[in-house]
Amino acid sequence: MQAEDMEVPMINNLNDNGDRQRPKGKDVFKEQQKESESSMESPNLEFEYGDTDTLTAELSELYSYTEEPEFALNRDYFEEDFRSHARGRRWIELMAEEQRAYVMRLLDALEVTDRDKRLKVARAILYLAQGVFDECDTEVDVLHWSRHNVFLLYDMGIFTALLELLSMEIDNSQACSSAVRKPAISLADSTELRVLLSIMYLMVETIRVQTEDDRPEWRSAREAFKNELGSPLYNGEPFALLLFTMVTKFCSMNAPHFPMKKVLLLLWKTILFTLGGFEELQEMKVRGRERLSLPPLPEDSIKVVRAMRAASPPASAMELIEQQQHSAQFSQKPLVKQDSLDTYNERDPFKNDDARDEEEDPEDTDSGIEGEVDPLDRDVIIQPPPPPLKPPTERVNFPKGLPWAPKVREKDIEHFLETSRNKFIGFTLGNDTETLVGLPRPIHESVKTLKQHKYVSIAEVQIKREEELQQCPLTLGEEEVEETPTEMLYLGMLPNLSQYVIALLKLLLAAAPTSKAKTDSINILADVLPEEMPITVLQSMKLGIDVNRHKEIIVKAISALLLLLLKHFKLNHIYQFEIVSQHLVFANCIPLILKFFNQNIMSYISAKNSICVLDFPHCVVHEMPELTAESLEAGDSNQFCWRNLFSCINLLRILNKLTKWKHSRTMMLVVFKSAPILKRALKVKQAMMQLYVLKLLKIQTKYLGRQWRKSNMKTMSAIYQKVRHRLNDDWAYGNDIDARPWDFQAEECALRESIEKFNSRRYDRNKNGDFTPVDNCLQSVLGQRVELPEDFHYSYEMWLEREVFSQPIQWEGLLQNP
Repeated sequence: MQAEDMEVPMINNLNDNGDRQRPKGKDVFKEQQKESESSMESPNLEFEYGDTDTLTAELSELYSYTEEPEFALNRDYFEEDFRSHARGRRWIELMAEEQRAYVMRLLDALEVTDRDKRLKVARAILYLAQGVFDECDTEVDVLHWSRHNVFLLYDMGIFTALLELLSMEIDNSQACSSAVRKPAISLADSTELRVLLSIMYLMVETIRVQTEDDRPEWRSAREAFKNELGSPLYNGEPFALLLFTMVTKFCSMNAPHFPMKKVLLLLWKTILFTLGGFEELQEMKVRGRERLSLPPLPEDSIKVVRAMRAASPPASAMELIEQQQHSAQFSQKPLVKQDSLDTYNERDPFKNDDARDEEEDPEDTDSGIEGEVDPLDRDVIIQPPPPPLKPPTERVNFPKGLPWAPKVREKDIEHFLETSRNKFIGFTLGNDTETLVGLPRPIHESVKTLKQHKYVSIAEVQIKREEELQQCPLTLGEEEVEETPTEMLYLGMLPNLSQYVIALLKLLLAAAPTSKAKTDSINILADVLPEEMPITVLQSMKLGIDVNRHKEIIVKAISALLLLLLKHFKLNHIYQFEIVSQHLVFANCIPLILKFFNQNIMSYISAKNSICVLDFPHCVVHEMPELTAESLEAGDSNQFCWRNLFSCINLLRILNKLTKWKHSRTMMLVVFKSAPILKRALKVKQAMMQLYVLKLLKIQTKYLGRQWRKSNMKTMSAIYQKVRHRLNDDWAYGNDIDARPWDFQAEECALRESIEKFNSRRYDRNKNGDFTPVDNCLQSVLGQRVELPEDFHYSYEMWLEREVFSQPIQWEGLLQNP
């Protein structure tokens, strides 16, 4: 499948300026007033970004609410079999050896040919992995016994047995063909796969998470399982490759019954377990810099981001109009200067902190390269706001210094010196950054400051090393490639990398809340729709919540998975990162993410698509209260939805990784009118999310025109306060925009050429054919072992007769000169 085959997600409902189409008449003011009133108090979101949510939340997201009746089914099959074995005793009362004996019995029973019997045994194993909840009184007990049982199951070799069954189910052509012919696929079509994937997910997630009271044998089991999953032990490839194959098979419509949510969750957690999370990545980066004798990192980025606080979002047009009206009413009061975006945490009653759709935001009107704002809007912008009605009760001291140490690249110093030499001397010295003869004293000071903050990345060292290896393949010899889990995963993914990327983006598109339902789009709801569709209003509401939750979990898994792959490949080798990035860009990832954010992002982050009483393990321990339409509408009491905020930050980080230092891709952000979309995302008062939005705005600021910058001074101020400074980066003025036309193809083609050279040098088995030394020694040539086919000794006499004895040899011909 080519990248062109994928549907191009375009940004809908935008006018020529990149703003949302405006509703007509009185509706404009009604909508604005309603949203403005609801947004007066938008508190900071107490959100802590991490690899995953809490263990309980991650386990509960494995199951759809429509799967709830299956908990009792698993218990019944287990107890039916267990009664005959334990004679009246409970599982938690058995000795360790008795538990092992029973698991061994289940393992033997998994190998029967009867599918129904196999499924019953698998359900009994799933009940054990779920923590024998019928024998527990609290959720803590369920999690305790789930952990105990999972390590026992792993120790007895259950995972390997499940893997064989999973491979059989994937290759089950009969199930695939019957699913393809069905007009509507439901939960029943994926029963076996769901049970197997659920057990495997519980094992991976439970063993992955470390706790303080882990036994020593559990710690060694964790390391063994981690190495096992990351090594090519399963049919010569890592376990993640099998799951990637399931994803591509599903997206090519060959297996529409695959439970994609469970596959994606298991794939994400497998990658997270085998390669490591964000904190492990930071440690690997530190070790990698030490190995290359590079100076240490200027700061720990995780700690810096966690210490940041959110900024007040830019005001919308409705708020500015209200401010103007209130200014007229309180005209006798002296006007004060408008404060910067984040100097103080003062609560202004006229500030709107809500992330509304911002149809009327004057700051968004100029999203082209250059243009004029509406004269009315300009007056509104110039009008200062009124003073606060009451004195601020709480003042926060402005932080001393910037959150990030400034950075300078080697090429920035070279460019600065080249400009200075041309100006003061009249000629240049190429890449020489040491010779300062003839330059005035201030230039010497500038170069000294630049060199103090010079930062050499691991990627730059890798690119330089790759250039040397390409230029001198014989003298530098073979490169020693460490067999890390990341390296093995890349090697396995390389042949079908494009298909994997396109499949993941197709699923992301199908799960995005802004996507319209189409008849030809892939059906990602196969593992959430019940066999019998709902008939009551309550059932319909419950299914609606379940479907929305299902989509949110898919977005969460894909966004986290793509971000982890990009970060690990970048650390392993920059060109591995670049090939994945390029496949993402060619498969329209940039407009797809922008399409995702082209919604009321505050509504998405505060969505209540969960029913707490139905979440595992709450639903299996406590009595089920009667659900009503009112309780479903109310949702939970949380200020925000953790998974949706997590997904948004991941997608913004992916967008940053794709566009950083890439002029052509930055121009894509401008062409797709991303500025108003990203500015609406600033309404979310969470520091980390705001940081990545501001980074994306910073790289395109110089292309948005002077009027945009003039209208968005609060945003510009926030960029100065929160984003890392590049000392001689002219981002805020746009004076150094290249005059040459934007050539997307040339930049991407040059990158593609470097990637292909890297892959052929490192992974092509027939590489360097021209440079292979020739062996001229008769003795060593005849002494080489030659691999012959197995059946050769049966027919070698005939071969001798045909190829040697019956062929006339012209000995005289050898003596004649050619």
